[in-house]
Amino acid sequence: MVKTITFVKRKPGMNLEEFGRYWRTQHAGIVTRLPGLRRYVQCHTIPSGYRNGEPIYDGVAEVWFDSTGVMRETSETAEYRAVRADELNFIDQSKIGFIIAEERVQKDGPVDPSMVHLVEFVRRKSGMEVEAFQAYWSGTHGPLSAKIPMIRRYVQSHVRPAAYRGGSQPLYDGVAEVWFDSTGAMRESAKTPEYRAVRADESNFIDTAHPFPFIITRDFAVL
Repeated sequence: MVKTITFVKRKPGMNLEEFGRYWRTQHAGIVTRLPGLRRYVQCHTIPSGYRNGEPIYDGVAEVWFDSTGVMRETSETAEYRAVRADELNFIDQSKIGFIIAEERVQKDGPVDPSMVHLVEFVRRKSGMEVEAFQAYWSGTHGPLSAKIPMIRRYVQSHVRPAAYRGGSQPLYDGVAEVWFDSTGAMRESAKTPEYRAVRADESNFIDTAHPFPFIITRDFAVL
């Protein structure tokens, strides 16, 4: 199964309440008509994410299909064209982006709507080959992160290798997704030795010369 993660920012002049309501109620029903769609989750940035200014995204949309072949077929349908047309009603098209990824579950566990979802947008360090980056992230760094006791679930979404063909570079090399019981639990996790070990390891594979962006969300499982 493959997953598309779409990075979403509301269109200029639209307030957050209006944006969130339209995304959950109007747009969601259009997306669920897509043929071949297996799962659809909206991840909305929480209000506290705006205390110090605008976050990089107001949320991400995650959709799952059985294969990239099914995804391509879906993109040729009238239902897909309806989704794209409706995005103009609430999304800033100059800031929208996406990756097509495969999940690697590092810590399995149930999640529920009360939890908070940390979404980190990851770029590999300069000069590191994609294969080496993905192997290190999943094989070395992932197990380190999974040891943080407050983490309930941890999933790495790795960009598919096809995105790099011909020298292309996707917007991000992956997305790290971590669920906690609350923002308080997230803050407590930063005090642990396990967390410090994770941070110390990041320079081995992540571009730490530029702070990697993140958002904290609550999830709405639409399908």
